[in-house]
Amino acid sequence: MKEFTTLKDMLAKARREKYAVGGFDFCNAETAKAVFSATEKLRSPAMLIAAAAEVELCGIEDTVKIVRLVAEAVDVPVCLHLDHTYDVETVCRAVDAGFSSVMIDASRFPFDKNIEMTKTVVQYAHNKGVSVEGELGAIGENKDAQHEGTGPQSLTDPKMAAEFVERTGIDALAVSIGNAHGMYATLPELDFDALKAIRDQVDIPLVLHGGSGTPLEQLQTAVALGICKVNVASEIGKAFTDSYIETMTAGGTWWVLALKKATDTIAPIVERWIRDLGSEGKAND
Repeated sequence: MKEFTTLKDMLAKARREKYAVGGFDFCNAETAKAVFSATEKLRSPAMLIAAAAEVELCGIEDTVKIVRLVAEAVDVPVCLHLDHTYDVETVCRAVDAGFSSVMIDASRFPFDKNIEMTKTVVQYAHNKGVSVEGELGAIGENKDAQHEGTGPQSLTDPKMAAEFVERTGIDALAVSIGNAHGMYATLPELDFDALKAIRDQVDIPLVLHGGSGTPLEQLQTAVALGICKVNVASEIGKAFTDSYIETMTAGGTWWVLALKKATDTIAPIVERWIRDLGSEGKAND
């Protein structure tokens, strides 16, 4: 049976060697295989990420079974990561089901409540050898001008980040430095001074959410300054959906063939991200 790699181990190597691992969104066996095909081709570590909508499609337990089955043929390190999840119970279910990494996102709550919830997950997950990602600061949404949580987008405070990491014991920290989820309507301007300040205060790997659409130069600067994981979801979902709609709208195609064509859009995106983030060949070391 394929053993999954923890987020902590996968990102420790990325941090030492100054590259980042892409966290690639998937929702079923076919999309997982598409990600694996790219990581195998370029000999990159493979990180599959699934949040609430994705795991609801197959269920938490069956999602793990599917990835384990598909990963049997994969000869690179594989991390199965539960992305943004907002309640402790669901995160703990994912730990029990076999995810090797989980994210508890309590950033919408006051600072002390965020710490309390995150610490609870860390204690539960670490007892079972599972890594934990937390989040501090409000990362914006590019959908209907909404933001995570109940307030506006806010940068991660470096000193609060240091306290947050110390009190929770998390393995990786998702930061808000001007990034946002979704496809950008206008190009983002990442705050590298903020990132440097956080890096000076925090001695664990940092994570950038909302990678889709971020200019390459900004991405690579962020990696050079300490970002070790970049989430890629919207770009994959948009390519898949656009392809499927285009094929079915044209008519005369059986839906399974349209799904196959849509799935074929994923691997080239993953390959580009692997090269851009510098993880190509890192599975061989």
